[in-house]
Order: sequence, then C-alpha cells, then structure tokens
Amino acid sequence: MDAISYLRVSTERQGRSGLGLEAQRELIATFAAREGISVHSEFAEVETGKGSDALDRRPQLSAAIADARRMRCPIIVAKLDRLSRDVHFISGLMSHRTPFIVAELGTDADPFMLHLYAALAEKERKLISERTKAALAAKKAQGTALGNRTNLDQARALAATSARATADKFAANVLPIIDQIRAAGATSLRATAQALNARGIRTARGGRWEAATVRNVIRRFPQEI
Repeated sequence: MDAISYLRVSTERQGRSGLGLEAQRELIATFAAREGISVHSEFAEVETGKGSDALDRRPQLSAAIADARRMRCPIIVAKLDRLSRDVHFISGLMSHRTPFIVAELGTDADPFMLHLYAALAEKERKLISERTKAALAAKKAQGTALGNRTNLDQARALAATSARATADKFAANVLPIIDQIRAAGATSLRATAQALNARGIRTARGGRWEAATVRNVIRRFPQEI
C-alpha cells in the first residue's frame, strides 16, 4: 500500500533546527516498514495546530490531502497532535474523506477512535488552561503584579513583528509547493495561482490565490525560487 507522510512542528525554532521532524520521520518510517507501507512523498511544515480553522494556515497539509486524493491513498502522521489537538479540526479533516493513519495508534484506529483521542486531548488541554488561570488568579488576589507592562508604541512594534513572522512562516511553508507547480510547467504567476486553487490551498487570509498574492509570497524569499 502507498501512503503520504505529513510532519509538523509548532515553532519557527523547531522548523529551522529540524527538532522534532527527524523523530517524526523515523517513527513513520519504522511503522511503514513494519506494516508493509510504501511512503510515496512527504509534506512538512511549521505551524501551530490551534484553532478549528487551522487548515487555512497549513498549506502543506492541504497539499498532502490533495496528493492523497489523487493517489487514493492515506496520509500517515507520527502522532495525532501533529494533525491537531482540536477535536473540531480533526472532525473537519475526516470530512475530506481522506484516510489518516496515526503511527502511534496503529492501523486499527478508525475515524471514531481518532475523534475520541482528539476529544480527550482537547479536554486535557482545557484542564491545564483552567488550572493555569486559577493559579494566576490566586497570585493576583495576593497582590502579585502579573503581565508585562509595555507602552503603546512597543505593543504596536511587537504586533508588527508578529505579523511579519506569521507571513514569513506561511510563505516558507507554501514556497515548496509553488516550486513543485512551476517545475510541472506553470511558468506564469496566474497559472501558479490557478494550480494552488485547484489543490485546495488557501492564502494566508483564507482566500483564493491571485497572481499578485503569488508574487507577494515569492518576494519574501526570492532566493528560494
């Protein structure tokens, strides 16, 4: 059986260093060899798993789903949280009718089990958040100063820096897909945009690609193209 592998790390630092990716790759390779599965291609990206709309921010996962549909094969991930810890996001992925195999859980984990494990993970995350908030509230009640006080200019500068970092992260994830599309013969920006839309990949804002949005992404890392 053929399959596609999907890897994800949650921070830029992990993405640059490869921390976490090699461990996921090794786990998938060991699992595939044991189960007689041939990994046809690999998709990897750096992005948070938070939010039920996270697929809009994960072009590599969108590309993996499109490739899996074309090949009619499943997608393998090392652990369920590499897809998401959000049960609604997992439910949304199941609606694509693309089979997902979680190496950590084995081939017997059907969609119902994946929903169940995701729900348990989400509940655990919620409990941790509630305990953290309770601890902070207790400290505040005791008179402890919380938070990092900054002036408005500093806050705006931090927000701008964060926005640029988010845009750079998205561009870094989608550039390999653009490179594949161009290598397949799409020489113009318009043709590249059409191919991205055909694969179901959204822009950073969740919209459809146009020639201008493709150009803006390429301009962030022109040396990569």
